[in-house]
Amino acid sequence: MNAPAAPSRPEGSAARRLVRPLAALAAVALPAGFVALVDPNTPGHYPVCPFLRATGWWCPGCGGLRCVHALVRGDVPTAVHDNLLVTVLAFGLLALWAAWTVRAVRGRPGGGGWRLTGRQAGVLVLAVLLFAVVRNLPVGAGLAPPVG
Repeated sequence: MNAPAAPSRPEGSAARRLVRPLAALAAVALPAGFVALVDPNTPGHYPVCPFLRATGWWCPGCGGLRCVHALVRGDVPTAVHDNLLVTVLAFGLLALWAAWTVRAVRGRPGGGGWRLTGRQAGVLVLAVLLFAVVRNLPVGAGLAPPVG
């Protein structure tokens, strides 16, 4: 007869378990803070997208810096207008980070171990490619970032 498994105890203190989520937050917040301070809407602060320069087409990331600038200032409508894909991904990553942080505080395993399945990765790549194509068509002109 097997003895019941002992309940798993969280390893370390809550502060120790928060090191990784807080490090991830800092890794994102520092560059986002820079973009908040150095306005990408002002010409000359950032280089032009090399894909846009070479092809004349908007890449999936075009308008992303303007989007981040708007997001860190709390202007979601402008962020959506600048780059819908980056806005959706930012909120998705924020939700994943929040879940990771809550799991870390509660001492539950697997907080930072979320992985994309092959199917999820394929859907994500397909969505990014579809976004890139549609924003360059007349029907998707509203998905293109503002010019200037």
